[in-house]
Amino acid sequence: MLELLASEPALFALVATLLGLLVGSFLNVVIHRLPHMMQRDWREQCAWIDGKEVAAEAPYNLVIPRSACPSCQHPIAWYENIPVLSWLALRGRCSQCGAPISKRYPLVEMLTGVLFGYAAWRWGVGMQTLLAWGLLASLVALSCIDLDTQLLPDGITLPLAWVGLLVNLNGLFCPLDQAVIGAVAGYISLWSVYHLFKLLTGKEGMGFGDFKLLAALGAWLGWQMLLPIVLAASFAGALIGIGFIVFAGHDRAKPMPFGPWLALGGLIALFWGEDILHLWLGTSGVA
Repeated sequence: MLELLASEPALFALVATLLGLLVGSFLNVVIHRLPHMMQRDWREQCAWIDGKEVAAEAPYNLVIPRSACPSCQHPIAWYENIPVLSWLALRGRCSQCGAPISKRYPLVEMLTGVLFGYAAWRWGVGMQTLLAWGLLASLVALSCIDLDTQLLPDGITLPLAWVGLLVNLNGLFCPLDQAVIGAVAGYISLWSVYHLFKLLTGKEGMGFGDFKLLAALGAWLGWQMLLPIVLAASFAGALIGIGFIVFAGHDRAKPMPFGPWLALGGLIALFWGEDILHLWLGTSGVA
């Protein structure tokens, strides 16, 4: 089977896209439930610190309880949970109460499918594609969670950083020394910007999760990709932020998450970072 997929790039890309749709469906669960799981853990920790008895709660994780409509608690049947197709068949509404189902569910599934398919097309059958899928899935989940809650969970960013270093033990995406420097420089660079901004304005310009995410991207892609990632993230964040303020009436005083734009910069660096560097170095006349 692997030989067939390796010899037929278009077929492999199609299979990868279908796999990405399924992974995207699971990411929707992660995006919705992980922040609630974090809040539950924080409540338990606060109760423990205060010496209070922790009230017993029903199990709640990425598997339990079964997915249900948040409006009427109708359990979602398997045929109502087919990526994209079920949303279209249900016309974006619960089959029982008619409550609207967010368009983001099929969008996350389609985005993950497209990213998986393109990675398969670009690198073919191999470990690089498999690991790139893991990175891409993590970036999609982190972006949506940050948009919803302005949180970048340590449960994703920290393992992502360590895995990035392990991935590059054999230089799969970049040499190990570049990965180590990338992780350190990624964290310290945004950490420095955070404290300088706070010193000058008395305000917090970003969260610690942003430091960890850039460190993780540095661990995966190397220190040379940090500047392109930050530039792409800053440009996209500024452009979209201005658009929200001008066209959507977004309050300028209300902070906007930076994680999704870092993820976008990381995605660009993953797929086209080397081409961008070669173009820049060639333009600059550096050998």
